[in-house]
Amino acid sequence: MALVLGRPPAVGPRTVAKRARPGRLAASLAPTGNGFPSFLPTEVEKIKDPFARRLARRIERVPVPVQIESSDGWIMSSCVKPLIRSENNPVVLLHCFDSSCLEWRRAYPLLEEAGLEVWAVDVLGWGFSDLEKRPPCGVSSKRHHLYQLWKSHIRKPMVLVGPSLGAAAAIDFAVSHSEAVSLLKSTPLRFYANMLAFNGISLATCCDWTNVGRLHCLLPWWKDASVSFMRSGGYNVVDQIKEVKQKVLIVYGERDRIITKKLQVRLHCELPSAIIRQVPDCGHLLHVEKPNAIANLIADFIRGSNC
Repeated sequence: MALVLGRPPAVGPRTVAKRARPGRLAASLAPTGNGFPSFLPTEVEKIKDPFARRLARRIERVPVPVQIESSDGWIMSSCVKPLIRSENNPVVLLHCFDSSCLEWRRAYPLLEEAGLEVWAVDVLGWGFSDLEKRPPCGVSSKRHHLYQLWKSHIRKPMVLVGPSLGAAAAIDFAVSHSEAVSLLKSTPLRFYANMLAFNGISLATCCDWTNVGRLHCLLPWWKDASVSFMRSGGYNVVDQIKEVKQKVLIVYGERDRIITKKLQVRLHCELPSAIIRQVPDCGHLLHVEKPNAIANLIADFIRGSNC
């Protein structure tokens, strides 16, 4: 299931899209000889999925101010920055529990092709940010980090997209910062999670996507960041849902075996003005399994249509 939060503007003929200068982009990526950023685990070279390989080459780190042990500091935070800069609200893509921006490997290029300004960001504690200083990674720290990333680099009201646990993060953020919003390292466990999340993928694909999903777990601070999040109590946004004022699009897979239909209906009932759409013959991670469908729904939502 995915949740899209924002106030989508109408997209008219005055839309202006600007592409970042290739030279500056190439310099900020600091790629190795194989084209991947040097901070990614070397195991990235074993991944076969061409979409994952292509997006991995675009991951970079940007400075985000945070507070570490009562003092001001910076975290070099991983994300995929847009090639297109638009006058309209940017789309900011979050990810699921203990995952990374590579979740969006299949849908991200489709959203760009639709002419949208798209950011895929790694939630603090997960993904490929530099956490050598071991900052706290609980819910409040994740919220603060996302706000500072938005304030430092995005700087415009955004449409926030959150799948699965990312939906809870999106709700938590939207309620706290309304002005900004128009433990699976084990290979067998993550393999099983993939089998649950996706509908009818092959064994070979499941193995490769397992490697994509656990790539960030190979960074040395992953365990400490995960423990920090667990000790914080995790996300509990039940009482915040009714406070959401932004327009909402709820999208879920017909064959989702993780989020039940009962929970999907309950969420829609608590957000009566929300638009809800089902993607046929799809499992839990729509943006990976049915990227065309989710990209079209997001693009239509941005344009202010009825989806």
